[in-house]
Order: sequence, then structure tokens, then C-alpha cells
Amino acid sequence: MTLKNAEVISILNDLIQTCEDGVHGFQTAADAVKNPEAKALFASRLPKIELGERELKAEVRRLGGDPDKSGTVAGAMHRGWINLKSAITGKNEEAIVMECERGEEHATQVYEDALQKDLPLETRTIIERQYRGVVENLERVRALSKDSGSRPGGASAASAERSTSSPELRPPA
Repeated sequence: MTLKNAEVISILNDLIQTCEDGVHGFQTAADAVKNPEAKALFASRLPKIELGERELKAEVRRLGGDPDKSGTVAGAMHRGWINLKSAITGKNEEAIVMECERGEEHATQVYEDALQKDLPLETRTIIERQYRGVVENLERVRALSKDSGSRPGGASAASAERSTSSPELRPPA
């Protein structure tokens, strides 16, 4: 049975907050890194995330709701961690990229959780399309991480990914 509008609006507001967190996280990362490739990647993804956020807000309004504007507590903590880690490590770019990867893994999970619900077709279509964008963000950040060749502590990106990524967080092949 399809969820009630209030439940759908709550799910959409969670996704809106995830988008807001992504915008703040990618903007923080773009401002903090010096590597032109990383800076370009983070900056290039921002308009897509902002478009997704606007689309979700429009869907909430279409369903008769009011979009939240607060961002999640976990997202605020994530942004704070990037700022703290940057200050402590002298803006260690590998650490920033790793945090962006972690943030995108979280976003992927939020979208996957939403897609497990019995959503109205119009809403599901929007979320499925945006989920593909989140997976693309994650893949691009992971590629950036792999291109750097290593992670803090000397572990390769591939071995770190195997040891820290659970299968359920990986995007479907």
C-alpha cells in the first residue's frame, strides 16, 4: 500500500536535507583543496545536487507539504569534521576526499532506504533518477581517491575500500 502523503513528505524532507548536506560538504571540500582536478570535481557536482534539492522541494510542495531547511545533525557534524580535519591536518587533501567519499556513501544509503518504501510512482521516478546521480558522485569521488594512489596511513585506495565499505553501501552493478 502506498504511503500516506505525510510519510512521503517526511522521506522527501530527509532527502532534501541530504542534498543540503552534500552541497555544504562539496562546497567546503572545493574551497579547501588545492588539487585542480579535485576542486573541479567538487564544484562541478554542486549544480546537480542543488537542482535535485529544488526538484525534491517542488515535489514536497506538490504533495501539500513544506520543505525543511535545516540539514541533518549528522550532516552538520560531517561538515564540521571536514573543517576540523582540514585545520588539524593542514588541509590534507586525501583526508578531505575520504570524508567526501564517506558523505556520498551516507547519501547513497539514505536514497536506498527511501527506495525501499512504497512511494507514489511520480515520487519514486524522481528519487530513482536522483539516486543514479548520487551513485555517480560516489563513483567519481572514489575514482579521485584511487587516482591519488594512497590513503592516509599508507593503505591503497582499493584495500581501504575493501576493508571499510560494506556490500550494502556499494551501488548496484
